[in-house]
Amino acid sequence: MLQVKLTAIGDTVGIVWPKEVLEKMNADKGDSLCFLESSEGFILTAHRRDFDEQMHAAEKVLNKYRNACRELAK
Repeated sequence: MLQVKLTAIGDTVGIVWPKEVLEKMNADKGDSLCFLESSEGFILTAHRRDFDEQMHAAEKVLNKYRNACRELAK
């Protein structure tokens, strides 16, 4: 397990990320990260732009076929 410390950066707090973690997450300076809350705490993942596009497409389908989805969910 890798451990990091919170660091003061101006009026905010930040983390200095180990290079190997950034490589495994496929993340770099300026990228967005997402926190997902779970029963055991938080999960941090690299933000994927294609995921946003997929979710938008799924929302359009769900809205278009709302009644059918409700029936199938029963």
